Amino acid sequence: MDLRRIRHFHVLAETLNFSRAAERLHIAQPALSVSIQKLETELGTKLFERTPTGVLLTASGEAALIEARRLLYHGEQLQRTARDAAQGTGGRLRIGFVGSAIYGLIPTLIPSFRSQYPKVELVLREATSARILEMLGEEALDVGIVRTPLLQSHPATLLTLQRDHFVAALPRAHPLAQRSGLRLADLAREPFVMYGAAEAAGLHAAALAACEAAGFVPEVAQEATQVATVLALVGSGLGVALVPEVMRGQREGLVAYRDLADARAGAPTTLALAWLEGQESPAAQRFVEVTRAHAPR
Repeated sequence: MDLRRIRHFHVLAETLNFSRAAERLHIAQPALSVSIQKLETELGTKLFERTPTGVLLTASGEAALIEARRLLYHGEQLQRTARDAAQGTGGRLRIGFVGSAIYGLIPTLIPSFRSQYPKVELVLREATSARILEMLGEEALDVGIVRTPLLQSHPATLLTLQRDHFVAALPRAHPLAQRSGLRLADLAREPFVMYGAAEAAGLHAAALAACEAAGFVPEVAQEATQVATVLALVGSGLGVALVPEVMRGQREGLVAYRDLADARAGAPTTLALAWLEGQESPAAQRFVEVTRAHAPR
């Protein structure tokens, strides 16, 4: 159904005069008359009764006017939604993120973006860095917040958002937790809760490299994918772990955190925004712009 004819009908129903309606619509009166006749033919009923001074709505016209107003409203909504999506000020934005991003980045970036682009619908999904990169390639995500280093080839552009050095996480009752200063080498004889090599390859490699730089290969007692799970296992007394310093304070009743005098000598892990440059949606472009303002200089 032609929304233009619906609009013609709506204006004529408001003015009840062909001349005034045509003037408001900026069309010739004969063209308006033809438009109304075609709409009446399409609907199979008369919408107006002609009178010497103008027109009157028929019972069918009064009923149709209610639906016409709804159609015009939703038609305008459709135009606004499409326009906003094309400009990046509306539509949907799918964001993947690793679990450790919720302890600083997500609570910072999301409110900032929503305050500037409140019409954009955000869909957030937690996953591993490897899976986020896969989903970007599958066009199942628009952007992702990943943990680096990434030990896989990928076409994504990366924007560093946060740098983290490792701190030691120990069970609260562990003897080493009573010491104020530690070196990574002090943990050489301890069982480790380690990141899974397949699911969290970057953190796994970074933690192993840090231990090797300190002169030992860790004895792995348990493995986990998410940093939060690693801390839960540490809190259960199953071993010690190296975790990004942004996690400090989580599960503090069960886990003690200690700076490592020699850990900062190694390369830090980072949280980075990942997207496929040149393929991003308008909303994704807006998110990258907002995120750049929060990136370290």
